[in-house]
Amino acid sequence: MPATVLIVDDEKHTREGLMLALEEEYDVYLAADADEAFRLMESEHFDVVLTDLRMAGKSGMKVIDAAIKLPRQPIVIMMTAYGTVEFAVEAMKRGAFDFLTKPVNIEKLEIVIRRALQNRANEAKVDHLQERLDARFRFDGILGNSAAIQGVIEKVRLVAPTRTSVLLEGETGTGKELIAQALHQNSNRARKPFIAVHCAALASNLLESELFGHERGAFTGAMEKRIGRFEAADGGTLFLDEIGEIDASIQVKLLRFLETRSFERLGSVKPIQVDVRLVAATNRNLVEMVAKGDFREDLLYRLNVVTLRLPPLRERKDDIPLLARHFMNLFAKENDLPPPEVDAAVFHRLQTYRWPGNIRELRNFAENVVVMKRGQALNEYDLDPRFTGDNGSAPPPANSEALAANPLSVEENEKRLLRNALVKTGGNRTQAAELLGMSRRTLHRKLRQWPDLDVRR
Repeated sequence: MPATVLIVDDEKHTREGLMLALEEEYDVYLAADADEAFRLMESEHFDVVLTDLRMAGKSGMKVIDAAIKLPRQPIVIMMTAYGTVEFAVEAMKRGAFDFLTKPVNIEKLEIVIRRALQNRANEAKVDHLQERLDARFRFDGILGNSAAIQGVIEKVRLVAPTRTSVLLEGETGTGKELIAQALHQNSNRARKPFIAVHCAALASNLLESELFGHERGAFTGAMEKRIGRFEAADGGTLFLDEIGEIDASIQVKLLRFLETRSFERLGSVKPIQVDVRLVAATNRNLVEMVAKGDFREDLLYRLNVVTLRLPPLRERKDDIPLLARHFMNLFAKENDLPPPEVDAAVFHRLQTYRWPGNIRELRNFAENVVVMKRGQALNEYDLDPRFTGDNGSAPPPANSEALAANPLSVEENEKRLLRNALVKTGGNRTQAAELLGMSRRTLHRKLRQWPDLDVRR
C-alpha cells in the first residue's frame, strides 16, 4: 500500500498544489493548521509529515514536537519561505528529517521523500536484524540445563557488561564463538561491530596486516591503505579464535595493544587509539605453551583476566537430547521438511557416544538425519556404526547377561531375543516391542527381515 503523507500549511493553494503533485504516488491528507494536524495524527498513522514553519496559530515547530512523541513516529520535513540556517538547525534538533525552502521544488521534494522512506526501511531492517541477534545470543538462547553449561552462562552474565578481556578455553566444536557473541550481545557494545578472526587460517604475515592494517607501500603488493580488524571493531568486540597459533611478533603487538589500547598500521609509526574489547579463544594449553617458550607469559596474563572453560559435550550428556532435538527442528524448518520421530533408545545411544567433534559434530549429525529420514522415525538400528560399535561408548544390549553366556553371533542372539519376546507375549507385537525396549515399527522391520521369527505365521 502507498505511504501516507500529511501536508500541513495554512495557505490553501500551497497545500492543494502539493497534494496534486504527490497524490499519484502517495495517500495524501491535508491540514490547514497545527491543531488540525494534531487531530489527524491522533487518529491516523502517517509515514511523512510535510509542514510549513510559519502558520496562523501554532508554528510548524509544534507540529514537529507532536510528531516525535507519537508511538510510530512519522518522518517530518519542514517547509518555509524563511530559509535561514538558524531555522534549519532548530528544525533538525527537534527531529525534522530535512528542510526545504518555499516555493518548494516538487522534483526535489519527491527525492527527499523517497530518500526518507528508504532510510526508514533500512532502519527497520537493521532493527529487525538486531532483534534477531539479541534473541539468538541472549542467555536463554544458549541451550543446556546441565550444571556444566549453566556455570558458564552465569559467568557470561557477570562478565558481559564489563570491559574485561576474556579467554575462552575448550575443545574444538564446544561453541567458543557462540559464547564470544553472547558476551558481545549482552554488553553495552551490542550495537557496535562484533568481528571474528580465525588466527589459524592465516599465515603470520597476512594475519598481522589483517589485524592491524597497513599503509600503502608498506610491503610488496600493498597498493592501497587497508583498515585492520582492530580499527573496524572500534567500539565493539574483537574475537580472536585459536590465539595459540599466533607467532612471537604478533604476540608483542597484541600485548602492546592490551597495555596501551593503541597500535600502528604496518608501514606507519603513528599510534591509533581504539576502544575494543578483546575476547580470545584456544583449544590448546597456553600454560604448557608458556613453559615451552611458545607463548608469552605476560600476554597470557593480559588475556586471561577472566577465563571461561567450555565443557566438551561428553561432560554435559544430559543436554544431548535437548541439543539434538533443537538442531533437528532447526534443519527441518530450513529445508521445509518434517522433523523425524526419534526413539528414546536413540538418545541413549547418543548420550553414551564420546562426541570428539562436540556440538559441531552433533549439529552435522542432526542435519544428516533430517535430510535422510525426511520425517520418518529414527531408531537405534538406523544409527551410524560409530554410535553402536564396540568402542567402549555404546550401551550394553538388552538382556546382556544372557548374551554373554551365549557364544552365538550377535545376529543369532538378536533373533533369539525377538522370538522369546514374541512367544512370551503370545505373538502380541506391541507387548513384545515394549518388552524389548524398541518401537513397534522397529519390531515390524525386524520381522520383515526375519519372517520365520513371527510365531503367528
